[in-house]
Amino acid sequence: MASTGPESPGNRFYFFAGIKELLPMVPGVLPFGLIAGANGTSLGFSPELTLGMTLLFFAGSAQLAAYQLIQDQALPAIIVFTALMVNIRFLIYSAAFAPLLHDMKTRHKWPLAYLLSDQAYGLCASRFSPQDNGREKLYYYIGAALALWVSWVGSVGLGLLVGEQIPAEWSLEFAIPLAFLAMLVANIRDRAALITAICSAMLAIGLSRLPYNLGFIAAIIGGTALGLMAGNLFVRKRSAFDE
Repeated sequence: MASTGPESPGNRFYFFAGIKELLPMVPGVLPFGLIAGANGTSLGFSPELTLGMTLLFFAGSAQLAAYQLIQDQALPAIIVFTALMVNIRFLIYSAAFAPLLHDMKTRHKWPLAYLLSDQAYGLCASRFSPQDNGREKLYYYIGAALALWVSWVGSVGLGLLVGEQIPAEWSLEFAIPLAFLAMLVANIRDRAALITAICSAMLAIGLSRLPYNLGFIAAIIGGTALGLMAGNLFVRKRSAFDE
């Protein structure tokens, strides 16, 4: 795919394509934001503090996990470690985007790294190949990432305003595991990923009674380790079969 100049219609096309293809995901983002805003208020945080956390993190899952641990009066170290573990997947996302941003100046890389999200990564991964590092992919990513950021911050702001007035019977919190389940299923593309998902789920359920959300952390570490072991085993078996 040929690259065009930074002001060319081609780049604008991909920028707006990223926005357009992100918009169907906004209904899934809205419950996250409403709950994050409402939870911040229920914990006694000021609107400014809650919105500041939202802008600082830009990671809804980590923010909600931190809220839960704060409510459970967990140790600060546990809260920080859990947030890091929840966001560890961004190391993989960053590695995938590294060739795309390699030649950019640092002052341009930081904002683009800050805007990285599951949705923006998923859209780019589904539309472009890993080897495609043209400016079209970059502008598409910027469009999708900005659209997600605006949706997330706006939904949290809306949650601050009306979150406490939302009827409990709406069960918006149920949309959170469904959204993650949809992203999980879409990213299971081989047996190693399937084993990782199954092992992580079994560990999370079996260790759910551990204090300070330690079962969740153990599930991440244990599931990933078992998935890596399974992946290496499959590679060795394939190599032996080819020989």
